[in-house]
Amino acid sequence: MHVTHLTLVDFRNYARADVELSPGTTLFVGRNGQGKTNLIEAIGYLSTVSSHRVSTDQALVRAGQESAIVRMRVQHEERALVMELQLNRTGANKAQVNRGAVRTRELPRYFASVLFAPEDLSLVRGEPSGRRAYLDALVVQRSPRFAGIISDYERVVRQRNSLLKSARASRLPADSLTTLDVWDDRLVELGTALMVARHELVEQLRPRISQAYRAVAGDEHDTGVSIQRSIDADAPTDAATTAPVEAAEAGGDPVIVAAAFRERLASRRRDELDRAVTLVGPHRDDLVLDLNGMPARGYASHGESWSFALALKLASAEVLRVDAVAGDPVLVLDDVFAELDEGRRERLADAIVDYEQVLITAAVGRDVPERLRATTVRIAAGAIVEPDAEVAFTEGAAHGGRDE
Repeated sequence: MHVTHLTLVDFRNYARADVELSPGTTLFVGRNGQGKTNLIEAIGYLSTVSSHRVSTDQALVRAGQESAIVRMRVQHEERALVMELQLNRTGANKAQVNRGAVRTRELPRYFASVLFAPEDLSLVRGEPSGRRAYLDALVVQRSPRFAGIISDYERVVRQRNSLLKSARASRLPADSLTTLDVWDDRLVELGTALMVARHELVEQLRPRISQAYRAVAGDEHDTGVSIQRSIDADAPTDAATTAPVEAAEAGGDPVIVAAAFRERLASRRRDELDRAVTLVGPHRDDLVLDLNGMPARGYASHGESWSFALALKLASAEVLRVDAVAGDPVLVLDDVFAELDEGRRERLADAIVDYEQVLITAAVGRDVPERLRATTVRIAAGAIVEPDAEVAFTEGAAHGGRDE
């Protein structure tokens, strides 16, 4: 799969942009603030229905406008389709595929990409929420129906938290909250589905992360990846309550996971009433990353952290590559090579060179290995400075974002 054309209207700092792309590697070069990251952000949005930089869509709409348009043509072998997304400053976004209306959350069904940006260093050094988002985005890309499951689960957590706050305020006894039991059933149903999907994903990622780390770092380091789940934490070891222990050993069995989930909810009921927040479920889990038997978050050097974050994304691309019926995902590397030494740059080039389409941004072209510069587009002050480039931009006056 590859992108053949991209049109942006009132997206970020672009009044309008029309971009022709081809298979292979394309390098966008220009000083910071020219629009490179905005361009690839739009491509990534259509595969994940989210931005890798901001949590709300309003920032994606150009200043003074009420909506933005992202239109993209993708091709796999002889089949082509056109995807279009209208991002509204207020109200729901709208999506089309081949001019037929679809739900926005269904867009990942038609297009897959994997984007690595400097922000992804937080996957190793940041908070658990970022690692959960990494897993969930990949779960949705593999199976778009999980977008609805995750949305429903988050709604249940909010409703349940609201009920817990009301119960704490009214000082109701824990055993009288029959309404909470109803929400518990829904929480367990949706949460179990998500935890099982995450478990299966991590099993697929684990060997690929190890392989990708060695490919990028060139070192014989041992990487470890596991999920620390709230239904397993502080699990009792006595024979009377064994469900959490069994769940830790059979993370992919929905029956065992659901039983452990229910048991943990019951054991934490008093704590939840005291704190008025849901303490058990996939929204409290973490993806644990180890390097040579030590937590990568606290012990990995800057270079090792970069290599680990890159390995996570390269492993994601490999998983999607195996799953996809439409060929390789589009691989996007945003301002990555400047952070790597020469050896890592060459090894990264080796790891990505056989993907059907790779899009790279860089402030300095020589940071990127020469073999990845076959198609280079130079951008300066919102304009293309090479007449033979295959890209034409018309950029608005406003600027936004890190490397726009």
